[in-house]
Amino acid sequence: MKARRTDPATRLTLVWLSQRFDWRPALVIVQPKTLIRWHRQGFRLFWRWKSRPGRPRIPIELRQLIREMALDNVSWGEERIANELLLKLGIRVSPRTVRKYMPKRPGRGPRGDQRWSTFVRNHASAIVACDFCIAVTATFKLFYVLVVIEHGSRRLLHCNVTEFPTAEWTLQQFREAIPCKHSYRFLIHDRDNIFSTELDKSITRLGIEVIETPYRSLQANSICERVIGSMRRECLDFMIPTNELHLRQLIQGWRRYYNRSRSHMSLGPGIPSPPEHLPARLQPTRHRIAGNQWVRGHPVLGGLHHDYRLEAA
Repeated sequence: MKARRTDPATRLTLVWLSQRFDWRPALVIVQPKTLIRWHRQGFRLFWRWKSRPGRPRIPIELRQLIREMALDNVSWGEERIANELLLKLGIRVSPRTVRKYMPKRPGRGPRGDQRWSTFVRNHASAIVACDFCIAVTATFKLFYVLVVIEHGSRRLLHCNVTEFPTAEWTLQQFREAIPCKHSYRFLIHDRDNIFSTELDKSITRLGIEVIETPYRSLQANSICERVIGSMRRECLDFMIPTNELHLRQLIQGWRRYYNRSRSHMSLGPGIPSPPEHLPARLQPTRHRIAGNQWVRGHPVLGGLHHDYRLEAA
């Protein structure tokens, strides 16, 4: 293409534009194909902004609600959530839109399954766990402490002490801990030799299925391991029992405190066997106690812990 000289109209236009801005830094010599490429790129950006493929996004509150419903109900699909929104809340959303905002579940197998926390919560009231721990007296004598706990309420069903644990003694402890008319279905214990095959058969005749934890897997019986750790940190680490009777008294005293007075974060917080003196409602003012009441602390285990109660002034 042959270069052409500019006409007078173009020159006048350039002179007029030079008065509006400093044209020297903007003076760049480019080839025609570069200018055409720039134009095409600008047109693609303009058309991408103008077309904006897809439907507009739903409100952020609805997106959060869809994620919450999907996480709380792991067996629900996009159609179930869409129907729930339509019938219960009057919000019409297509299942494809619901699927777009549902969180991804990595590694859940061929189908969505419930969480372990949901499974344990549904079966907690029917699960009982037990385990042994060791306590040392002032004369360096070893005693074995049996702990039996209910998963659902975190209530200690039974605690007892013996120097020579046998299968017969352990079976008798289970008979004392589990009433005749019970609703328990499972008993969890480890693979200690104390829990013999004959002992498991006797427990099965009580209407309870025995579940043995895997080898070297303390987390499989985590609730019972945790309560044993609490018993050590809150009682045995601060006491030196003189004999078997003294150790049994300490364990029973801590068990009563654990069941009736100690607060448990896993219960929301709550108490496994709450006493009757607990207040029925919160105080009318946030940081003040009513004028006709006062707080009294009752010592537990000789003052190692205290049970605080509201009493009439």
